[in-house]
Amino acid sequence: MERGQPSPQPAAAAPGASVIAPVRAVVRLRRRVCLLRKRRLLPPGAGPDSGPRAARADPHQAQFFTFDGPAELPARTPRKKRRRSRVVLYPETSRKYRPRAERQSRAQRCLLLLVAIVGFQVLNAIENLDDNAQRYDLDGLEKALQRAVFGQSAAVGRIVALLRDYLATHVHSRPLLLALHGPSGVGKSHVGRLLARHFRAVLEDGALVLQYDARHHCPEPRSAEDCREELARRVADVVAQAEAEEKTPLLVLDEVELMPPALLDELHGFLQPQRSHHFHNAIYVLLSGAGGAEVTRFVLQNASRALPPRPDGAHGARADEELRTGLRALLVREHPLWQAAAIVPFLLLDKRDVVNCFREEMAGEGFFPEQARAELLAAQLSYYSVAGREFAVTGCKQVVAKVNLL
Repeated sequence: MERGQPSPQPAAAAPGASVIAPVRAVVRLRRRVCLLRKRRLLPPGAGPDSGPRAARADPHQAQFFTFDGPAELPARTPRKKRRRSRVVLYPETSRKYRPRAERQSRAQRCLLLLVAIVGFQVLNAIENLDDNAQRYDLDGLEKALQRAVFGQSAAVGRIVALLRDYLATHVHSRPLLLALHGPSGVGKSHVGRLLARHFRAVLEDGALVLQYDARHHCPEPRSAEDCREELARRVADVVAQAEAEEKTPLLVLDEVELMPPALLDELHGFLQPQRSHHFHNAIYVLLSGAGGAEVTRFVLQNASRALPPRPDGAHGARADEELRTGLRALLVREHPLWQAAAIVPFLLLDKRDVVNCFREEMAGEGFFPEQARAELLAAQLSYYSVAGREFAVTGCKQVVAKVNLL
């Protein structure tokens, strides 16, 4: 071959080099990928390609300098990713239920059931309060007393209020003791008769109402011990029968100021808590003229300032409380029975009340209740004249005798 012509071998080697170069590039890329995979799975410094050669293989990886050798670095274990609990979203229209671990125990259910039962019993007791009071028709009693008793609106209102409070329930821890005190002729015995008549009607049994008059049932020749035994027997029979019928009896005792001390002791014994429970469910009404002088003195002293009647007919609460306090202090000196009594004072009647008594009695006897004639009869009685007001000395005591003379 001539020297001036090019050799054909280099021209033939050029296509082989063009094939090998891409293959080498592919191999290097594959090694690079394998090395990256190993670095992700193995801790740093633990792989076979770690060291200067691996550093040269990845010149772009950041290198950190530490004083510890490669063997002293602790091996890191791959951390597991925690799964975040998803928030449970309840629909607005669906009911939400607690997990079973947070449900209430049986003890809580029993407690709720007990509370419900107690609440039901309380509601039932409240309803029974009204039912028990309606049995005795206290509204009708109040109207009858206000219509038939003149000049004692405050006393009638207090009696009905005490009866309402006591008759609201059937079971009691102590009996009700009403003590009606005042001078003669002011309406104490009349109120006692009206109470007895009303309770006989509402209880539908006359045996549950006892009327005891000291002058009639225990006259002077009779011994006090016999009277005491008879009173104890009659009271025991009434309260026992009332307990069997689940009713509240009424016991009216008139002219208590004439009772011997033995009878007062027996009455005081009925109020003691150690007595049988059926003695606690009873109403005792004591009618007495004791303290009449105190009531008369109080009314006459306060006629000009403290006792003007209000529109509802009741006197001032302060003056009434003062009078009751004075009466209690006076009566307790005679016997401790009045310490537990609800004292109801009956005040003096003025001339207008006496005229009404005459008209009522005239109508009952068949006479026409003429106002002028009633005033003429009322003028024949004696009166206390204080501060332009007239109070009857004997009240309506002589009204019946005057009308019988017509």
